[in-house]
Amino acid sequence: MECNCWYKIKGKAPQAGGTLTVITENKVKKYHLHVDAPVPLDMDEGAGISFELGELDGWMADYRCTEYWCQPAFGTDTADIPAETQGLIYHRKNDKWGVILPVVGEQYKCVLRGSEAVLFSWCDDICSCDTVAFVQAEGDDPFELLRCCAKAAKKDYPTWDQREYPEIFEYLGWCSWDAFQIRINEEDVILKCEEFKKKDIPVRWAILDDMWAEVHNFYGKTYSTKGEMIEMMHDSPLDSFEADPIRFPKGLKGCIEHMKEYGLKVGVWHPTTGYWKGISRDSALAEELKDCLYDTGDRLIHGYTEDKAYAFYKSFHDHLLSCGADFVKIDNQTMTRRFYKNCGPVGQVAKEFHAAMERSVSEHFGVNMINCMGMGSEDMFNRPWSAVSRCSDDFQPEDRAWFIHHILMCSYNGLIQGQYFIGDWDMWWTDDDQAQKNSVLRAVSGGPIYISDTLNRSRKDKLTPLLLDDGRILRCDRPAVPTLDCLVHDPRKGGAFKVQNRAGGAGILAVFNLSDDEQAVRGTV
Repeated sequence: MECNCWYKIKGKAPQAGGTLTVITENKVKKYHLHVDAPVPLDMDEGAGISFELGELDGWMADYRCTEYWCQPAFGTDTADIPAETQGLIYHRKNDKWGVILPVVGEQYKCVLRGSEAVLFSWCDDICSCDTVAFVQAEGDDPFELLRCCAKAAKKDYPTWDQREYPEIFEYLGWCSWDAFQIRINEEDVILKCEEFKKKDIPVRWAILDDMWAEVHNFYGKTYSTKGEMIEMMHDSPLDSFEADPIRFPKGLKGCIEHMKEYGLKVGVWHPTTGYWKGISRDSALAEELKDCLYDTGDRLIHGYTEDKAYAFYKSFHDHLLSCGADFVKIDNQTMTRRFYKNCGPVGQVAKEFHAAMERSVSEHFGVNMINCMGMGSEDMFNRPWSAVSRCSDDFQPEDRAWFIHHILMCSYNGLIQGQYFIGDWDMWWTDDDQAQKNSVLRAVSGGPIYISDTLNRSRKDKLTPLLLDDGRILRCDRPAVPTLDCLVHDPRKGGAFKVQNRAGGAGILAVFNLSDDEQAVRGTV
């Protein structure tokens, strides 16, 4: 049926005409926009479909707060919905619930901003728009509405329960990042393996994280703060797929072989860009990969078409597999706007490089991968089969304020991203002031459980309640999400915050006090 909803085009064609068609499928409304005029490149100028929801009791907007990550915002006036909102849950005063899920199609991306759904392509060569903008449903059960919207948004796209969860992540893991950061080296990694053996902590997999590989820009440089370290990282390109010869004198293969003597599966971290500043221009690696690299102007990264992206990932993964790696964690995934703007429409570019990435991973490591720094909806709607994706910014030890930020990100992101993926709630420490709370979070999360304690600081007593004797974790069955009474009201403003999941026939509930003033709160279980 045709709908009399109206929309406006800003920027290039202020009053361009078009059609908004609304089709109802299984109680889900699909809003399809057709415009025979250029739709502006950027979100600030994109095609806007206005909507009116009337008076609401409250809403929760899951919006992109940085290039890579999403977090919740709460309110009652739809005019306050943040820009880059990728999912909206609202509650009417008549006790009806509603969901709006913006869609990324073959070309266009849609987000919400205030009382408007905005479409844009990040490519100014497109002369028309013909796409599903968003889906909407209203009813009594918001969790069912979310499931229905997720299935209707993109036909034949697998939801979380249709993706194969990697068997590796049914066991306890460890990651090198918080322990050693970019100072990672073979000697310390093996000392950590010895510690696990001595303390009888049944870690069964480990990630060699940032930065195990050869980065010449690190040589001779020092830093005194974490900020200086991160600045140095983001100004450094990759010189080789091989491990740094100073910190890993036996090479990546030698280190992995040594780790496997302790019964570990070993994963290797790498960004989509090789390293944060891409591939070093004067390296042998750049010459080897020249046919598949793309020059953004300030860095070399893989090309934006599937064939070039695949050639890059295949070369990288060939090397990692030859060194004995069992899986990969691929970082820096939400990069389409930064590096490929105007190379092609956002939907096409994201689809092609994710298809290339997952094709290479499947050929080398099966289903064993973790997606990271990839919460842009262009990434969420374009992963063919992978099951696990990070759902929060980086873990910060010994920090209550960060813990609150973290639990809100993970649980509310689970409502939107969790329709398609199992959330990775990130690594944690067993011996800081937040350890007990973090262990409870991982128990209810439904995702991997892995720690990042540095040398001599891992505590088995904090892990024992989460594990069977063989290292297999007690994992819940679904992505964890907030309970019904917490969906649209900010838990920092009072009341107990509850996160729910299931394990077999049992319901699982974790209850927290997240109040800003650290006063006692009341709630009902």
